[in-house]
Order: sequence, then C-alpha cells, then structure tokens
Amino acid sequence: MIVANLVHRPIRSLISIVAIALEVALILLIAGLCYGIMNDSKNRTAGIGADVIVQPPGSSNLAGISGAPVPIKVGDILRGLPHVKVVSPVIWQLTTAGTLEVIDGIDLPSFEGLGGPFQYIAGGPFQGPNDVLVDDYIARQKNVKVGSTMEILNHPFRVSGVVENGRGARKFLPISTLQDLIGAKDKASVFYVKLDDPANADAVVKEVKSQPGMEKYSVQSTEEYLSMMTPSSLPGFRPFIGVVIGVSLIIGFLVIFQSMYAAVMERTREIGILKAMGASKFYIVNAILRETGLLAMVGIGLGIVFSFAASWGIRQRFPLVQVVVSGDWVVRAMIVAVVGAIAGALYPAFKAAGKDPIEALAYE
Repeated sequence: MIVANLVHRPIRSLISIVAIALEVALILLIAGLCYGIMNDSKNRTAGIGADVIVQPPGSSNLAGISGAPVPIKVGDILRGLPHVKVVSPVIWQLTTAGTLEVIDGIDLPSFEGLGGPFQYIAGGPFQGPNDVLVDDYIARQKNVKVGSTMEILNHPFRVSGVVENGRGARKFLPISTLQDLIGAKDKASVFYVKLDDPANADAVVKEVKSQPGMEKYSVQSTEEYLSMMTPSSLPGFRPFIGVVIGVSLIIGFLVIFQSMYAAVMERTREIGILKAMGASKFYIVNAILRETGLLAMVGIGLGIVFSFAASWGIRQRFPLVQVVVSGDWVVRAMIVAVVGAIAGALYPAFKAAGKDPIEALAYE
C-alpha cells in the first residue's frame, strides 16, 4: 500500500525525493569542502619537514592569516639554541586575486634544508628575484610551463621551475622579493625549525619560550601544530555549518509537510474507509510515517550518490579543491534528513488519524 501510494503520485513523490537528496548533498558537500581544505593544508604543512614551528603572539593556525610581523633576526636567536640544525624564515601572504590562495616567500637553501631539495618536474631553482616556483597542480590547472609569465600581487614573474606538490604553498617566491612587494622588509610570518632529533621538540619549545622577549610567542612542535588544525579552528566554521544544517532541515521539513499534507487531503475518503474497517489511529499514523520514511531513504540514497559524484567532478575540474565526504558526516546528514522528514509528516499524520470516519466517507 505504501509503495502504491507513492507510485500513484509520481511527480509529488519525485519532488520530495529530490528535495531530500539536495538537502543531504548540501550538507555533505559544504562539510566536505571545509574538511578538504583543512586536510590539504595539514598534509602540505607536514610535507615541509620542520619539527618546530615558531609564530608571533596571537597567530592563527591558518597559513596566510598572520602577515609578516616578526623581525627576521628572530631566526638568529633560534639558530643559537641546542638541537637546532636549520631555521627557515617564511612569509605567508594571502591573496584573493582570481582565487583565494597563500603564497610562500622562502629562503630556498634553508627551506630545502628542512625536508630535502624540491623534486623538480621541470626547470629548476630561482634564477633571479622575479622568478616563481609552482607545484604541479598549479602548472596543470593554469597550463603554465617553465618560462611562462604569471602575475602575482600585480607583478609579473617568470616560472623557473615546476615542483611536486605537498611542500607548503603552491607558489613560492624569493623571500626578499615578497618582503619588498608587501612592504615588510626584514620581516617574516613564521620560522620553521629542523632539529637534530624530532624527539627533542618539546625541549626546544621550552627553550625558545625561555628566551627574553619570546615568552608570548606561539611555539609548537609540528605534531602539536597539526593536531590543532581542525575544521573547528576555521573562523566561523561551526556557525556556518550550523546555518547550513538548519537551512537543510527547514527545506526537508517544508517539502515533506507540503507533500504529506496534500496527500492526506486527497486521501480523505480512503482514510475514512480504513477507519470504518477498524483501522486504529496508530495504524493511520504509522502508514503515513512509513511512507515518509521510504521517501526519506530513497532521497538520502540519491543525495549520497550525488555527493560522491559531485566531489569527483569537482576534483577533476578543479584539482586544487579537495572535497572529503566522510562517513561520520554521511551519518549526520542522514539523521538531519530523517528528522526533517518525520517532523514534516507528524502534523499531517495526526490530522489524518483524527478524522471522523463518517465525515471522511462523505468527503467529496
């Protein structure tokens, strides 16, 4: 009977299924984008090869947020500490020209001293102050090659090399060049520190904080730093996801409410016949809720399939955008969809169960 009711009104059933599918897909893709951005940032930070990360007081765990407020001479203090092998100053510069991205200004010799030399797919190191290194993702998406010209921060740069991705940013400039472009001469955003043994990271963290003037600096082992890079650390992430879930819940509620309410009105005589044959209120409510549950399950399944297909399509079209559709968010999206659907069906279900069988049978 449940399936027959849905098949009898295919357009309405299809609209309800599609609405629930969009509700699920909206949650999964938005959450997947946030998780993908964070996971990509974590992996590229880990790929740098540092053991300790030193930032100025009040810095964010998100690259590009800090600017370049630290005197580069701080690196001299760090180099004089026990267990320190390499100190590499880096500028994080956030740019919104065309797309939101972070550019790293690096001292190439010390940066390569952290995790080994760059793996060049084409070209080689900087040949001059107006050279840029790009990773293979950027080269593929922007269709640039060694010798191509790229405009960065309103300044033309020659691509001197294409490197494997996974080492910090996707574009690298000489640190002195970036300092001049942003007006931060002799400044840096962060210092990456390579130790003689990663096991000494906690000791070095304490030593750095004991230095005069550095008591309030953000000093963390890379392991600790990465553990704090979670979606909740993204500014406004939780309120944003809360709004997305709330909107999705309202969509599911309204669509199911309209569908079930209209269905109940159209089936007034049928409900009267069922009640005249002895059907209880519980039977009527249960029938409508089971119909709603079937709509929700089909919609959820379609939404999950669409989410995985969309995430694959996004990765193919935009290689720099990572979308992670995780199992726990699939469960959360299912719960939200089911709750919204059931909530939307409750009033129509109880309205149907409360109909007087005599009046229902006489309904035209």
